[in-house]
Amino acid sequence: MAVYPRTGSSDVPAQPHFPSLERDVLGHWEAGDTFQESVRRRPADREFVFYDGPPFANGLPHYGHLITGYVKDVVP
Repeated sequence: MAVYPRTGSSDVPAQPHFPSLERDVLGHWEAGDTFQESVRRRPADREFVFYDGPPFANGLPHYGHLITGYVKDVVP
């Protein structure tokens, strides 16, 4: 079983196989019941709400879209 996160390894493939990486991560989360544990630890009186709109409401994609998308996915 892969260890997640992978630390201390300098072997980064030039062309990673994303489906297998995804399976490894999902397997790790499933083995640790990560999602349900996060729900159990969340205080019942503090609902987490994130309002997300259209991806590019103000025109073509640019660097600012990457930052907000990154924060949206990492913060929760």
